[in-house]
Amino acid sequence: MSEIDASHTVRAYDGELRELHETIVRMGELARDQLADAVDALARGDGDLAVRVMANDAKVDESDHAVNELTVRVLALRSPVADDLRRVIGTLKAAGELERVADLAVNVAKRTLLLNSLPQMPAIGGILRMGALVGEMLKDVVHAYDTHDVGLAEQIWRRDHEVDDQCSALFRELLTYMLEDPRNITSCSHLMFIGKNIERAGDHATNIAEVVYYMVKGEPLTGERPKVDTSSFRLEH
Repeated sequence: MSEIDASHTVRAYDGELRELHETIVRMGELARDQLADAVDALARGDGDLAVRVMANDAKVDESDHAVNELTVRVLALRSPVADDLRRVIGTLKAAGELERVADLAVNVAKRTLLLNSLPQMPAIGGILRMGALVGEMLKDVVHAYDTHDVGLAEQIWRRDHEVDDQCSALFRELLTYMLEDPRNITSCSHLMFIGKNIERAGDHATNIAEVVYYMVKGEPLTGERPKVDTSSFRLEH
């Protein structure tokens, strides 16, 4: 290979790695916005916004597909090693986590449409606080990915318990409403699912923090992730 050809190959390879990086940053912003809009739709009972969240999920899916396609190409043609290999694999993992966050936002939007026909519960305030916290974590973890900030990534990883605390408190409050009046059971059940969806989005944010740490350090975050969720519920949808 001539010196000119080698230089061109290096520039093309660098461009592909940069494209992967930039796609994840954009995808992270999209996923964060999707969750924020879904929570906002719930807060305001805005059915139109909930429908837009559901429709916009395709944009995140397109980004996920683009990352998958480019990752396969880079692995097949460039045979990355060491730091570059961690970057490529980390990008693929981060894309999967963000795609799931967007899916969870759609779940929240769908249940918002159902809740709009039911009496509003006071416990919605707990969900809004959870949504704000997880939204902040998503914003920070995208920044940590963009800047390779392992310190920030570790901070996010250790904040998982804050979301779990709020989720447990929310479930206790909702159970109280259900016991007080059986007519609240339907609304509270939907809110429980929404709360669990938001809590799961927080888990995905901490998963991305682990990815960032490994990409930069070349080793996993050690220790058990702090989790104190005492809820007996395991709701996923």
